[in-house]
Amino acid sequence: MTSRTYHDPLHGAIRLDRSLPAEALVMDLVETVAFQRLRRIRQLGPAFLTFHGAESSRFTHSLGVLHLARRALAGLSRQQPDLARHQGVLYAAALLHDLGHAPLSHSGEEMFGLRHEQWSARLVREDPALRDRLEAFEPGTAAAVADLLESGRHNCAAVAALVSSQLDCDRLDYLLRDSHSTGTCYGQLDLDRILAALCLAPDGSLALHPKGLMAVEHYLVVRDLMYRSVYNHRLNVVCNWLLNQAIATARALGPGQVFADPVMARWLWQPSTLDLPTFLANDDLRTGYHLMRWRQEGPEALATFGRRLLDRQLLKAIDVGRLDPGQRLQLLARAQRLSTAAGLDPALCCALHQRQSQGYHPYKGGLRLWDGETLGALEASSGLVASLTASVELAWLIHPPEVGAALKQAERALRTGESGAPS
Repeated sequence: MTSRTYHDPLHGAIRLDRSLPAEALVMDLVETVAFQRLRRIRQLGPAFLTFHGAESSRFTHSLGVLHLARRALAGLSRQQPDLARHQGVLYAAALLHDLGHAPLSHSGEEMFGLRHEQWSARLVREDPALRDRLEAFEPGTAAAVADLLESGRHNCAAVAALVSSQLDCDRLDYLLRDSHSTGTCYGQLDLDRILAALCLAPDGSLALHPKGLMAVEHYLVVRDLMYRSVYNHRLNVVCNWLLNQAIATARALGPGQVFADPVMARWLWQPSTLDLPTFLANDDLRTGYHLMRWRQEGPEALATFGRRLLDRQLLKAIDVGRLDPGQRLQLLARAQRLSTAAGLDPALCCALHQRQSQGYHPYKGGLRLWDGETLGALEASSGLVASLTASVELAWLIHPPEVGAALKQAERALRTGESGAPS
């Protein structure tokens, strides 16, 4: 096969030409077992239970990231031709950056306690099909790709930033793709202008020309809106909690009470001993099959979690972000008492989910503007970006639908200081 074309719903035709060494490398990597597994890993985990179109895979996303990395490097190489020598490492890292995802993507990381960056790097270092092809391209490529995936390190700062930074090709693709698949309209980026604005700072790191300032401001606002409307959607929070509880319950009950095939048994009860074949053997299909078996024949607690997920009998969630920590705990106790009175086990249907969210991190590889004379932090030139640096606390009270009306009334009373607030 001298060429291959992937028809992408976002980027159109992604063409690979085997006569170009770096693209021949990509074509070979795509055909490996490890990369083909990504067809069976949902990009947005359980978000399809909230947004019915959210069915795209990590495979599709990874090809999109490769496409954007290739476009970005082509533009930067016109400014500094020597960057083209990093094609192999950049293309491979862009393609393989999500190789180590557990089933259901980021939800799986929480469920099973794994970091996909570490597993991506391990697969690149230890899987012969990946490592040998990378080394055949150029000795040292496998180690360079693995280091880039695991720690964001590379001897070319601009290449590292295209793979892992606050404006990397991963983020650009997933915002566009997730917006498309969920049917939300927030993720519409001026991609061409952003890529055209990429430039090299005097120290060789990635920077932005001021002509792209508004496009990048828009990108950061879009990212904030997507986190608020999709990734941190209240039902997504509920689904992730149910998944975490299902895996935690299966682990606590143990192999004597819970069905698990040999692969899932290792994932559940011997995660520190996972080898490459056992890691690669678990995906959304296998995990979904186990949820089905647990719903059908598992102990009551495990069957309850499986039923709520598979039959979409989801719990509800109230935004309690405006309550202070003490009031949130007070409301959680109220939810537990109401659930018990309704004949439900509070341990299976009540929880408090809290986290911090920040739209822009100026001190974590913050973006910089370079106009050819002055290099400065992005937030120093944009009040809009500076406003996104503030941390926002998100808090949700998860509860069964049966007690929702009473809880909303109690939350309102706590928030407004009305009489009759729960004690």
